[in-house]
Amino acid sequence: MAGDFWFNTETHEVEEGRSSDWSKLMGPYASRDEATHALDKAKARAKAWEAEED
Repeated sequence: MAGDFWFNTETHEVEEGRSSDWSKLMGPYASRDEATHALDKAKARAKAWEAEED
């Protein structure tokens, strides 16, 4: 599928198409750039949720 990008949390690499085990992947994302920033986005969301709880 076109635009099927995944961020591998083990290697910190972007994969086009799901080639690794699902437990190591975040996604899918529509673009390589979006997948590249997946971890940053997840960290920002977690920080925002922690702030809401306080």
